[in-house]
Amino acid sequence: MRDLDREAAAGGYHLNPDKEFTRGLVRGLLANRERYGYISCPCRLASGNREEDLDIICPCDYRDPDLTDYGACYCALYVTADVEAGVRAAGPVPERRPGPAERQRQKEERAAVGRIPDGLRYPVWRCRVCGYLCARDEPPETCPICRVPRDRFERFI
Repeated sequence: MRDLDREAAAGGYHLNPDKEFTRGLVRGLLANRERYGYISCPCRLASGNREEDLDIICPCDYRDPDLTDYGACYCALYVTADVEAGVRAAGPVPERRPGPAERQRQKEERAAVGRIPDGLRYPVWRCRVCGYLCARDEPPETCPICRVPRDRFERFI
């Protein structure tokens, strides 16, 4: 767990200070990795299809907005610095993940991204986890900011 804590801190994030609670979440992540082959969020029901579950692979697409709005992510693995320090308590975090029909619509919308606009030489790729943008033919193999794999990128422009 020290490695996870160190990695979170290196990225500017904080793990929940309740060590036993955090260990339980990590056990859930590891169980999901064993079950599905990827570490889907332990507090959400994964489909077993990586492509359908890309938005809930830890760190999920909803972590940063949840931290901003509520002081913790949905499963409370990640918390803000003031929550970690005990200055404030994290509030309840509502589910942000859209239902299956909306996720399908969003997927189709992303797939419909057309040609590269005039004046741009390359398409622009966006990391769905941290928002990193890069202009190149293909997304990077690993996000240089949050280290998620290339399948977590979407074509932005």
